[in-house]
Amino acid sequence: MKNDPLLYALLLAMTLFGSLGSVLFKGFTSKKKLSLLFLGFASYGTGALLNIYLLKELPYTLVMPANALTFLWALLFAKIIFKETIGVIKIAGVVFIMSGLILLIW
Repeated sequence: MKNDPLLYALLLAMTLFGSLGSVLFKGFTSKKKLSLLFLGFASYGTGALLNIYLLKELPYTLVMPANALTFLWALLFAKIIFKETIGVIKIAGVVFIMSGLILLIW
């Protein structure tokens, strides 16, 4: 497995762009601004392109499970942007997901 820190940063960015795309899509559904829709597509597309690149550079068994990081971003965006209430069970679930990803990288 490659130990290039840039690849792992791109892995984080891949999941962040995908999650950000969802946030922008949700924004479009309530505000009906086409700019949010197009930014959502651009964000999703960037995440997809990073995914393709990372599948070439890193093991499949790392890249695909890393998509579970979207749960972390979803929780953060739900709390910060949409002001949703996040319960202990959801936080515990994300902690378990993160623990599993750390084991995969290690």
